[in-house]
Amino acid sequence: MNIGIYGGTFNPIHFGHVGMALWTLTHTPLDELWLMVTPGNPLKDGQTLAQNEQERLAAARQAITQATEEHREELKGKRLLVSDFEFNLPRPSYTAQTLRALQKAYPQHQWQLLIGEDNLLCFKRWREWQWIAKNFPVLVYPREGAEDRNIGCMPAADDFKQLTFLADAPRFDISSTRLREEKQRKDSFSLA
Repeated sequence: MNIGIYGGTFNPIHFGHVGMALWTLTHTPLDELWLMVTPGNPLKDGQTLAQNEQERLAAARQAITQATEEHREELKGKRLLVSDFEFNLPRPSYTAQTLRALQKAYPQHQWQLLIGEDNLLCFKRWREWQWIAKNFPVLVYPREGAEDRNIGCMPAADDFKQLTFLADAPRFDISSTRLREEKQRKDSFSLA
């Protein structure tokens, strides 16, 4: 089976995450796409999590259950799942360690990585990025404003086993960061 891994804190999960997952699953040869809820992102040390890991996992499961029910016909038997696989791995959670553990636990599957364009721009900051790039196909989902954030850590296309930019994918003008900031402003305003 060909399985895509879409990792993140989903802090909080929103329609952009769900829309990205649904579009990717229905427009690529993936059989399944797993939203890999991570306990924390090592590249975002000190990130304030809006919810603890169990609450984020439950919210992701609720959002994906609702989305798969609403889009059952479009999915045509493909499966969109939420996974807590990283909750049982050493922390911090690194993608390379997760991919190795997935290969060991499920050697019968082929694994691909789905990342946002903003993550491609900083891919060289990932632990063992060369090993990931050479061993796993990477699908890149376009992100609003990513082209304005030239972080300078993007590998060359020939560094990858297979790099597929999902250029036709719809862009979602939303981010978890913006949602957290809006909630914080609202909470601050209501306390005054």
